[in-house]
Amino acid sequence: MPSKFELCPGRMIGENYPCFIIAEIGQNHQGDIDIAKKMIRMAKDCGADCAKFQKSELEHKFNKKALERPYNSKHSWGRTYGEHKRHLEFSHEQYKELQQYAQEVGIFFTASGMDEMAIEFLHELDVPFFKVASADGNNFPYLENTAKKGRPMVISSGMQSMETMRRVYQTVKQHNQNFCILQCTSAYPLEPEHVNLRVITEYLKEFPDIPIGYSGHETGISITVAAVAMGAKVVERHVTLDKSWKGNDHEASLEPAELAELVRSIRVVERALGTGVKQMLPCEMTCHSKLGKSIVAKMAIPKGAALTIDMLAVKVAEPKGVIPEDIFQLVGKKVLVDVEEDDSITEDMVDGYSKKV
Repeated sequence: MPSKFELCPGRMIGENYPCFIIAEIGQNHQGDIDIAKKMIRMAKDCGADCAKFQKSELEHKFNKKALERPYNSKHSWGRTYGEHKRHLEFSHEQYKELQQYAQEVGIFFTASGMDEMAIEFLHELDVPFFKVASADGNNFPYLENTAKKGRPMVISSGMQSMETMRRVYQTVKQHNQNFCILQCTSAYPLEPEHVNLRVITEYLKEFPDIPIGYSGHETGISITVAAVAMGAKVVERHVTLDKSWKGNDHEASLEPAELAELVRSIRVVERALGTGVKQMLPCEMTCHSKLGKSIVAKMAIPKGAALTIDMLAVKVAEPKGVIPEDIFQLVGKKVLVDVEEDDSITEDMVDGYSKKV
């Protein structure tokens, strides 16, 4: 089966299609819906394909003790972790408002469903695809139930092993053909030595019938651009309006100028990847006409003489003659005319020579 599918209406991913770029807003909106809208607009203006959030139904994602534990971090929005998370969590109605705004702006909108009830809500919201966060990469009941809903899936693989990802592939594949796996390392910010881009190559070998992508938490854009050069067909990066804002993710997020440069750089790399067919291109003809070499006579060669390698040299010549890679094809063949020393050996001078096609 070809490694391509429609991720969003009218937007294919995989094979020779452009990389799909997800701007991960997550909860960098500070719990403020107006900031969230500004970030959706920013993602669109910077050229991203999708603005993505994180949706949790907190009592289904966390147990009571996790919600009740004190949270004294400088990034905290409340005395307990539950208060902190509730401050950042948008209501169902707010999600509908954000979805409508994204539609007006003209950018795809979705969210990571951080628990099964969140997936139920996002399914009702009719998002184009489900994003599976790394924390649910080994949550097989969640993966199976999500796959059965039939929407495309984008699955991050942070904190997981290759053995686990094989199980993820097999589990989802039974119920849903349209999914991709992203290489990811769950650290914020992520140091280059922990990125492990070569996993992309291993995923391409291991799962040749699905697109592979990259979810990055590093600073800067160069690593994500390299991931695209290595074959990533979906990339996801956290974004922010200000890296100094409260929140763990801001430091590993891209500000607007960085996101715009990432999109631009990815599109340049995609143009540069080409077809993989090695041949002289039309744009090279000017250089070839100036510097391309030909076979010339190293000495005067009388009509009827059989050519030897000692009679031939390779130079930039006028007019253009036989191409250098054919020099050994000329050996032993007779010349049909007298050839002066240093003259080009042209095709019509040699009996039985036919140019390579």
